[in-house]
Amino acid sequence: MSLELTGTIKEISDVQTFPSGFSKREFVITTQEQYPQHVKFEMVKERADILQSCAVGEMVKVSFNVRGNEYQGKYYVSLQGWKVEKNPSGASATPSNNGASAPSQNYNNSSSQEVLSNNATMPSSDLNSEISDDLPF
Repeated sequence: MSLELTGTIKEISDVQTFPSGFSKREFVITTQEQYPQHVKFEMVKERADILQSCAVGEMVKVSFNVRGNEYQGKYYVSLQGWKVEKNPSGASATPSNNGASAPSQNYNNSSSQEVLSNNATMPSSDLNSEISDDLPF
């Protein structure tokens, strides 16, 4: 699963090298949404060098994979970046699924069906005609 997120680099950590030879570098971007999110990514092995040319405050688009693992009964999730584009043009600040569309929602009350997901449907009901208002306020 490959996703993309656009934002401004808030922080870039130093390269961490472990005794096994594994190395990684973490960085945080701030999204450009109504409610900005601070999202931490990691670049592993030779991809850590990609961040050498990036600076704090720079607008980037990060392509990444979601990685999950279990260790001693606990579950962990990491966002592993594999590509960083500087100064993206026309990029959105929301994750994308390589063209996969999100489930559509139908808010038209005249329809006899409400769309819940790509294939599942549920009959709609006119809530105003079935509920008697016996509330004291």
